[in-house]
Amino acid sequence: MRKKVLVLIGVVLLITPYTGWSQEQEYDLGKIVVTAARTEMEATKAPGSISVVTNKDVEKRNVQVVDQALNTVSGVLNERGKGLLFDAMATVTLRGMPEQQRTLILMDGLTLNNPYMGSVRFQGLALEDIERIEVVRGPSSSLYGGYAMGGVINIITKMPRKREFVLKGGYGSDALWKSYISYGDRFKDALSLFLSYGYKSTDGYTTDFNVQSTTPPAATGWSYTTDNQGNTRYLIGDKGNNEYWDENIAVKTGYDFSQSSKINFSFMRNSCGYSYNEPHTHLKDATGNPVWSYGTSPNIVRESTFLLGDGQDSQNIYNLSYETELSTLKAKLSLGLVDLMRWNITPDSTSATRFGGPGKITQTPSEGYNSELQFTLPLFSRHIFTFGSSFRYNWADSEEHNLTSWKDKGSKTTLAYEARGKDRTFALFIQDELEILDNLTTYLGFREDWWETYDGYANQVGTTGYPKYYASHSASSFSPKVAIVYQPFVKTTLRTSIGQAFRPPTIYELYRTWTTSRGKTYAGNSELNPEKTTSWDLGIEQGLWKGSKIKATYFENYIEDLIYSRTVIPDEYYDKINAGKAEIRGIEMELEQRLDMGLRLFANLTYNEDANVKKNETKPVTEGKWLTDVPQRMFNLGVELTQGNFSGSLVARYVSKRYQNDENTDTVNDVYTSYDPYFVTDLKLSYKLTKFATLSFSLDNIFDKDYFAFYRAPGRKWFTELTLRF
Repeated sequence: MRKKVLVLIGVVLLITPYTGWSQEQEYDLGKIVVTAARTEMEATKAPGSISVVTNKDVEKRNVQVVDQALNTVSGVLNERGKGLLFDAMATVTLRGMPEQQRTLILMDGLTLNNPYMGSVRFQGLALEDIERIEVVRGPSSSLYGGYAMGGVINIITKMPRKREFVLKGGYGSDALWKSYISYGDRFKDALSLFLSYGYKSTDGYTTDFNVQSTTPPAATGWSYTTDNQGNTRYLIGDKGNNEYWDENIAVKTGYDFSQSSKINFSFMRNSCGYSYNEPHTHLKDATGNPVWSYGTSPNIVRESTFLLGDGQDSQNIYNLSYETELSTLKAKLSLGLVDLMRWNITPDSTSATRFGGPGKITQTPSEGYNSELQFTLPLFSRHIFTFGSSFRYNWADSEEHNLTSWKDKGSKTTLAYEARGKDRTFALFIQDELEILDNLTTYLGFREDWWETYDGYANQVGTTGYPKYYASHSASSFSPKVAIVYQPFVKTTLRTSIGQAFRPPTIYELYRTWTTSRGKTYAGNSELNPEKTTSWDLGIEQGLWKGSKIKATYFENYIEDLIYSRTVIPDEYYDKINAGKAEIRGIEMELEQRLDMGLRLFANLTYNEDANVKKNETKPVTEGKWLTDVPQRMFNLGVELTQGNFSGSLVARYVSKRYQNDENTDTVNDVYTSYDPYFVTDLKLSYKLTKFATLSFSLDNIFDKDYFAFYRAPGRKWFTELTLRF
């Protein structure tokens, strides 16, 4: 693979002298970005592989949730098994790093990864409020600390530059309703104000099925299937349509005291919820009556297997920043809070019915406080010195209460289980940007993070050995990074970097200890240390002819201290340790062609040549196996056209097979719980009716591809929308 990359780069370089380019504006030198180096710069000069998705890019596609805006970006895996529907497991990951907690998600520089599990709640964030999304691939802990093993995604919201009023309304498949309104203004070229509100809801579709291993009785309706490992199973029904709603409110204001001094404040509240309507059984007795349970002890299939409970999230995001300039020294102070409340209901597995019965409600509030002070100091004409410090404090408390009726959230009674904990991180960071030549720049960064977790507690009421109190634990992580950006020709950019990144264990991994009704204990480990990765990459961005460019990047990741579950006593006790080592090697390629007629063609490929577990002393059989949640291949093809009042886009997306079993035995496709390869094609057409009104029509999964991403993925869906902009 390395030889292939070097050959490719050599070929592209050889092409350069014959392209006949001048320094005219035939080639887009890139947008201004801030995430790659914490300072404003052109994307082509950034010390890392970077992509930018603007609000105009989003409007060209049928994007309903923020993370979907990134599913055509090279190197990005967006997992959303239920489509638009609420999905607490929705993730956006970079460069083969599995699970959301290994990719840092920011909004206006504020960390959104929640303290409990490191996940991010994308639902409810209004797309229309976003100016652009910057995607920086590769280790970024030297500037941003924890979670940034695969890279950083920074969602940057808009601030109005003039008066603007937007009103949107739309309707689509599964009774999807969407509405949005916003007002933005700027007063006396100093005070900015932005307000918005959005709401959408859908009746959903059937995502979850009831698949059993116990043979059904002599009844009609059931059908043969298998599990994802090929074992015989029986499809006996489904759990109802998965309904969903979300709403968001945003208030953002800023004041410019001068050209170099300004203050900004934003508040966002977003909520979303899901529920299931009536389940369906495929089983009928001899007289045609529905059958909801069967079997004899210990192989009883109960009515509760058809049931799923409701859930809801509410998130408040506060963000305050102040920037000023003292002579040549730029200073920025940022303060932020992400306050998340999540609850979900689980029907009792033995006695719950469609009409009620006992259950449990799990409520998990968490808060993440962030503060950061950054200074940027130009030294002479070619030297920029960026340094600062940050402090982050997190807590989470997960409580499980009994319910008299799982259908009534208000029937909460006694506490059944609780797990809680806190952590804090203090960090110092430094980056030295040196322009050695007009076309050669080096970046040298260092960051030291001091992390501590404390006040850990777990209590499974009535179970021997509980409550459990955990001692505090601390660790430090040093994260260096070196990058070189070289532009030998006007339309050629070469870049390489090497660095280290880390990911602290979450409160869930540290303190979530619980025991099943059969006596199996799944324990956290308060002594876990941060995971670490050492990564390097080599890339080229090359203009070919008018309106055309190609990008190629080769990367390698070496992960150590991978957090992994181990078996201490079979069928009795399981815990987590820093046990694993893994390697990920791959290539990202992008090609774009813009034509004068308003036509844009693009294609990109992500190929993970190797993404394997190299060492796992707790389970050696997994050594050499493919990492879970990591596809080997992904590619996107697209065409966009703008002609007068008409615009349209056609995009095809492919993702190859993924494994959820660490032994890679889940090889069977097209069954409930499998992770299938898929190739889908999406279309959007828009027409500007007047200067102020635009009508659009979208058709996703045009060819109605049927596949599973654990859940049943959405089939063909349509959506139409009217936008008024004044």
